[in-house]
Amino acid sequence: MVNADRVYIVGVGMTHFGVFPDRSVKAMTAEAITTCLDDAGAEAADVGALFFANVGQGLIEGQTANPGQMAVRPLGFEGVPIVNTENACASGTTALHLAWAHVKAGLADCVMAVGAEKLSTDDSARRDALFEGGMDVHDREGVLLALRDLAGDDTVLEVEGDRSIFMDIYGFWARAHMHDFGSTQAQLAAISSKNHYHSTFNPNCHFQKEFRIDEVLAARPLAYPLTVPMCSPYSDGAAAVLVCSADKARALGATGQAVTIAALELASGVDRDAHDWDRHITKLTADRAYEVAGLGPGEMNVAELHDATAFGELLHAENLGLARRGEGGLAAERGETTLGGSIPINVSGGLESRGHPIAATGLAQTHELVMQLRGRADERQVDGARHAVLENGGGIFGVEEAAATVAIFSAPGA
Repeated sequence: MVNADRVYIVGVGMTHFGVFPDRSVKAMTAEAITTCLDDAGAEAADVGALFFANVGQGLIEGQTANPGQMAVRPLGFEGVPIVNTENACASGTTALHLAWAHVKAGLADCVMAVGAEKLSTDDSARRDALFEGGMDVHDREGVLLALRDLAGDDTVLEVEGDRSIFMDIYGFWARAHMHDFGSTQAQLAAISSKNHYHSTFNPNCHFQKEFRIDEVLAARPLAYPLTVPMCSPYSDGAAAVLVCSADKARALGATGQAVTIAALELASGVDRDAHDWDRHITKLTADRAYEVAGLGPGEMNVAELHDATAFGELLHAENLGLARRGEGGLAAERGETTLGGSIPINVSGGLESRGHPIAATGLAQTHELVMQLRGRADERQVDGARHAVLENGGGIFGVEEAAATVAIFSAPGA
């Protein structure tokens, strides 16, 4: 058995995110894994198990079973457990959670989590089905009625144009928050503008373009109060993370760049009143993560939040205690969440700019925070980053995400 009181991230790798019609899931996976192994100074033979996250390859590429084995066996992974993982947009961090648990349990001293997704396709109906499958397909009408009641309006959901149904779901959530706390469309535009600004420092982003707040507000509307720049695009990409025990980190010569996983919590929701925001799945998960890590929100130096829309960042900044309840938008307007502010959020550009290849997203967030904690994030580096927090959510059950991950990482030597 492996002695693994603490588990470390010793390698990360990711592809550029974007629209790549000619690139397969296998090809992107190979690039992410190769980069990750090189970063750790490791080889495929060092990896004792691999967890592979993917949501849509069966629909988009037709690989309906064993996608992980098909993608990684050609790279030299032989004889070890290869487990396929799907948990909607939280698939990547679910794979990371399983990899962490595998090392923590002493089943292997070095385990990889990989997330890969290809959303570019000429068959938009298949892609639409992929996203609609993120809710209970046996009670779609009930889910949408509950969201409409939460928002307190009579909006009829009629999805038109090339967009995910989740943009409309986020619209319901945003209108509910506006009703309960007075948040504004301009605050969402401030979040979006900030993240697009951050993207100009990240060469891995799907988009690298600044938008002023007035440009965000004037852009094509989707589901009120959301406009196109406030929402994540369909993206292709892959990311990989290598975790190991302290003994294995030493054997690899990677202790100087080993980022500690101080907490890694994965949860589903609880029954609650729809307007009881403090029992939101992410709030409860974050509370547990801070307790496990022995750290609080005030000790976080940088955060990566699941901003599938700008409202996602607003909500989860509050759920993680990085802003007071009802003040997530105000924090962005005051510049607190911008690079150089008191708690920089999504300095990677976030999902709105980096892109959102579903199963790769959580591991791309991990990649960003590892680079920050190593002090290797170049122009977007947060000065003195020692502790970081990540939030990644997936799907919808009732009036909130079906799955939520919150992780806390600490810098080498912290």
